Amino acid sequence: MASPGIEVELLVKGHSDLGEVAPEIKASERRTAVAIADLEWREMEGDDCEFRYGDGTNEAQDNDFPTVERSRLQEMLSLLGLETYQVQKLSLQDSLQISFDSMKNWAPQVPKDLPWNFLRKLQALNAEARNTTMVLDLLPDARPVEKESQMEEEIIYWDPTDDIAADIYSFSELPTPDTPVNPLDLLCALLLSSDGFLQQEIVLKMSLCQFALPLVLPDSENHYHTFLLWAMRGIVRTWWSQLPRGVGSFREDSVVLSRAPAFAFVRMDVSSNSKSQLLNAILSPGHRQWDCFWHRDLNLGTNPREIADGLVEISWFFPSGREDLDIFPEPVAFLNLRGDIGSHWLQFKLLTEISSAVFILTDNISKKEYKLLYSMKESTTKYYFILSPYRGKRNTNLRFLNKLIPVLKIDHSHVLVKVSSTDSESFVKRIRAIIGSVARAPCRRVSVEDMAHAARKLGLKVDEDCEECQKAKDRMERITRKIKDSDAYRRDELRLQGDPWKKAAQVEKEFCQLQWAKDPPEKHRAELRRRLLELRMQQNGHDPASGVQEFISGISSPSPGEKLYFLRWMEWGLARVAQPRLRQPPETLLTLRPKHGGAADLGEQLWPEPLGVEHFLREMGQFYEAESCLVEAGRLPAGQRRFAHFPGLASELLLTGLPLELIDGSTLSTPVRWVTGLLKELHVRLERRSRLVVLSALGVPGTGKSTLLNTMFGLRFATGKSCGPRGAFMQLITVAEGFSQDLGCDHILVIDSGGLIGGALTSAGDRFELEASLATLLMGLSNVTVVSLAEARDIPPAILHAFLRLEKTGHMPNYQFVYQNLHEVTASGPRPRDKRQLMDPPSDLSRAAAQMEKQGDGFRALAGLAFCDPEKQHIWHIPGLWHGAPPMAAVSLAYSEAIFELKRCLLENIRNGLSNQNKNIQQLIELVRRL
Repeated sequence: MASPGIEVELLVKGHSDLGEVAPEIKASERRTAVAIADLEWREMEGDDCEFRYGDGTNEAQDNDFPTVERSRLQEMLSLLGLETYQVQKLSLQDSLQISFDSMKNWAPQVPKDLPWNFLRKLQALNAEARNTTMVLDLLPDARPVEKESQMEEEIIYWDPTDDIAADIYSFSELPTPDTPVNPLDLLCALLLSSDGFLQQEIVLKMSLCQFALPLVLPDSENHYHTFLLWAMRGIVRTWWSQLPRGVGSFREDSVVLSRAPAFAFVRMDVSSNSKSQLLNAILSPGHRQWDCFWHRDLNLGTNPREIADGLVEISWFFPSGREDLDIFPEPVAFLNLRGDIGSHWLQFKLLTEISSAVFILTDNISKKEYKLLYSMKESTTKYYFILSPYRGKRNTNLRFLNKLIPVLKIDHSHVLVKVSSTDSESFVKRIRAIIGSVARAPCRRVSVEDMAHAARKLGLKVDEDCEECQKAKDRMERITRKIKDSDAYRRDELRLQGDPWKKAAQVEKEFCQLQWAKDPPEKHRAELRRRLLELRMQQNGHDPASGVQEFISGISSPSPGEKLYFLRWMEWGLARVAQPRLRQPPETLLTLRPKHGGAADLGEQLWPEPLGVEHFLREMGQFYEAESCLVEAGRLPAGQRRFAHFPGLASELLLTGLPLELIDGSTLSTPVRWVTGLLKELHVRLERRSRLVVLSALGVPGTGKSTLLNTMFGLRFATGKSCGPRGAFMQLITVAEGFSQDLGCDHILVIDSGGLIGGALTSAGDRFELEASLATLLMGLSNVTVVSLAEARDIPPAILHAFLRLEKTGHMPNYQFVYQNLHEVTASGPRPRDKRQLMDPPSDLSRAAAQMEKQGDGFRALAGLAFCDPEKQHIWHIPGLWHGAPPMAAVSLAYSEAIFELKRCLLENIRNGLSNQNKNIQQLIELVRRL
């Protein structure tokens, strides 16, 4: 039978190297050319053969029929509406825009909805993000699509000894609008359409959901596969490395840098056992099944993969320090290759070079598979075979296994038999015992960086090797290699942030207070002005240190990509070289209490502030502040300014999604000239789209407010009291142009109060007054304020103080009180008693706050305040974040759904005008000056 497109011949060869033997075409792999051409098999004498196309090229020259792969990939991208993102990739900022769909809990109706549905659910850490089910009955013109051919999901066995001249295979088409897409195809298509920063965000959120992560991304159309090292860079995990659990055993590290034994699970030919189900059983403590790896028994798990074969996934087990939960006493990595090793030899070769042991699931071992494994005879990796007792050819398997035992240096204990109908507990325990035994013995331990190095040697592309990324990394290293001691670096290199800035902030505060005093003494005013100018002249006498100059060059790069790469590298580089001195488990930090049962000394630092990007931006801000102050006083001609362009650089960072500091965490003051200069530049860059809604979140550190904002809007505020900066930070969210008129604003400016607000009333009034003033500033700037509470009546006195101040002025934002359950794992639903408690008469701390505001016994319960209508939905109960015990816990579905409902309510309030009147940037600048 003549072939219209490609002629495939089985050509006789002599004994050859395994690398020259191409895999046979298998119907189960569905990766061959018969979707566009009929094939003619010519059986020749001999066992060794290779594929040769009609044009004379062979498998080595053109792997995996790229013409067909190209069409399959392009059709999948077209089906999902992603073909337009192959040149200009989908960016992180694109995925975070607020649109009409942000307010709807909608189900996808057509395949083009699937990528956006996945991104929205993943941003909200929704455990059902991978579900690609579509609501087909809502399709407007859905009609059944005729299929030219259809393939049943069955295994076709071919015995080379049978006297069969040819086999006829039938193949299914790509999914149509009424056929769901395999979730792994959706993931691969979306990653191939995303830039490196969106890829990084996708992988980070998948990690928080405890999904298996993509490690090697297949792309047969362009003839290369990509190792996703950059995409993994942002993942930091914590664990307890030894028993008993305590401060000394707590560990925190990047998954890219920490080394652990790795165990690979692969399929050879066909297997009636599921690798993914077996891996999930191994990783699941007790009888609770965690679906870390997507498998065929899940919804849509049996849908055929079109472009995801060749994908390598990775997941880790991290111990919690609890004997009843810990499967292994140390971190262990697990790798899963999708597809047959014969069709993805490069990926299999990589796994053999990075794994401590490889588990091969198969029903049959033929001569071809024997040759594949024979080529691994020099490998030091341990191999284990997992067979089914009911499938395959028992005698043939035994014959080849006996040949492989001396070649692979294994014994009969390395051959396991698994009943396919169940993941029996005893079998899972046996696999765990093997893994534990290998991990305890001297074995290969690798990091993701080590894996990437092995991938480069094999010719795989590594995403981090692009020129922009490497130039940014080199610049970061030129800065960080000079940092030996964090405190010494701040003193010697960031000179403007020491005593001069603290003294200047104090003088400016006193000067501001004088402006509100009745008949202030002019002599005192002149003295403060003189002291301030002296301090600013002292600051202006310095030049930016070499590290600061290098940082400025990095954020001034004309390449937007290189600038973003540089900022990410700086975040990670500084985190590595300037680790905070206090390393305690999160629970320990959350239980810090006032000393001796009295008030905590909030003047002391409860945790050291780590060196971060914000310190370099603070230094730039102080150079600008000092210079602006001297220009205003006439001490410096405007034409001699050197740092006037700094606010423009900072505003560009804000537009790219970097959180910027609004209130300095070291002095607890606002650099007004710097902030207003930055907002002016932002106004210029946004032009006509400068209408703003300001949303702030306040609460005691450790109440989950930063995590709440990040989950709600996909933001990047620092989380964790032990590692986050103490200042208040702002981040900008863009509203889609098609939705801005309906919502009434073009952007939402989100402010996180960070660690500014304490949870107790200090004995000395200065710190409390400072906190109350800062709370008043943040709430006074806001249209909407979210108050995050750890306990129903735990409203910080400084926030109560700000409520009372703002009530006098008539400026009352829309308030939402969020009671976050930090300890219960399965709590869900609103609890009316929490609402009643919040409306109860005030506590002693509340009365003390009222007395400081000179309202005495006249202070009312919250229900009596103008902003709090108990009939409206102002109070929320958010269930516990985790489902299970960290570090292996996933985010609970109830938490994700509650956060979405809160987000929907906030946007609805903004759209309906229930928040204070929206403002433009010029009005916001004036508010900053006044407040």
